[in-house]
Amino acid sequence: MTDVAPLPTLEQVEAPLRAGGFAFLRAPVMRALLEPCGLADWAGFADSWNRLGLDRYMADGGRYRRRRHATFTVTADATERKKHQPHYQSRDYNELNGGIERWFRPVETAIGAHPALLAILRLMHRLVTDLTPPAGRPDAWHAEIHQFRIEARPDEPGEPTPEGLHRDGVDWVLVLMVRRENVASGETSIHDLHRRQLGHFTLADPLDAALVDDNRVYHGVTAVRPIDPARPAYRDVLVVTFRHQ
Repeated sequence: MTDVAPLPTLEQVEAPLRAGGFAFLRAPVMRALLEPCGLADWAGFADSWNRLGLDRYMADGGRYRRRRHATFTVTADATERKKHQPHYQSRDYNELNGGIERWFRPVETAIGAHPALLAILRLMHRLVTDLTPPAGRPDAWHAEIHQFRIEARPDEPGEPTPEGLHRDGVDWVLVLMVRRENVASGETSIHDLHRRQLGHFTLADPLDAALVDDNRVYHGVTAVRPIDPARPAYRDVLVVTFRHQ
């Protein structure tokens, strides 16, 4: 029999975040962390990425990004969806698209209450609470979720982070792979506050994940291009951010 390496504990997952400000988690690890939090019907959750709306706020004129957005209050006891509101980043954090209120299509009601999403928010709450010093822990976290589809065409590569290397202006960021279809590249890189590279990796499989301490590191993703130009090509991810209320 072949020995199978045991999956890391939650404390072992948190260790690289404490040490370096980021962690790259392969799908089996994320699944093992999410299942006790109630993960279910992943296929139904992922299918909702086929129903996103075009992002019409791209200052570069691109038409390669589709998305939906929602906000939540997350505590140890409950996850409550907030009234739909705009997404706002200052130009200090997003030089390309920042400085304005961006009203995206809301996440569908059923997806906002989907067991897969609630499991992700529960796990994030546990992680960010563990990683935040007790004196700085809020009673409630403000969470935002973004469903992204980045489409790639032969004449227009898709830019997952058109603003370039950046921080999001929050406390913690999760980027969770949902699906890659017929795309090449899309490599994530992590840099310290002096913009020196700390690591790089590619989210390749559903549930591969990157966790980022937004106060300590920058992150960015290279453009994606179609492998077969005759077929649809896209990269679907869920981005979840947590910050103090």
